[in-house]
Amino acid sequence: MAFTIRNRHFFFSLLLLLAGIQSCGVKYGFTGGSIPEGMKTVSVLFFENAAPIVYPTLSQSFTEALKERVRSQSSLSQVDSEGDAIFEGRITGYSITPAAVEAGTDRAALNRLSITVSVKYTNNIKPEDSFEQSFTRFKDFSSATNTIQGQEESLIRDINEMLTEDIFNRAFANW
Repeated sequence: MAFTIRNRHFFFSLLLLLAGIQSCGVKYGFTGGSIPEGMKTVSVLFFENAAPIVYPTLSQSFTEALKERVRSQSSLSQVDSEGDAIFEGRITGYSITPAAVEAGTDRAALNRLSITVSVKYTNNIKPEDSFEQSFTRFKDFSSATNTIQGQEESLIRDINEMLTEDIFNRAFANW
């Protein structure tokens, strides 16, 4: 009998806790993000590539990666313009630099692909959460085994994943 009363007490406490969280005006999800109450739509505008080195498909792949991140980690509907939240910006950096030098030579044993994206996030529901910020991520690769051309698509995909996670967290988790 004591076990049943303890279970009831636990479930009643849990129910009160969930009701309290629900009434705070913020929707919480299992992805770690919080989306303001009343936010229903998001616009992800095309990110133009303004980097000194232009990889031809980077703008499209980054824009699509950001749309997919928002789609998979929120319940927001995507609209072409004038969403409750708007992501816009441009790719400002794309570089390949040596990350480690091979012993006994002046050749790079490890190279680094870096991508920088300048993002303007407009939150039309809670304007104080809006921001403009640059995000940079990189991935190292071996120059001994492959040329950059053989790895570039995969590296870009990995970097886009990291960048979009950073941007999503900054917009919806205030990190």
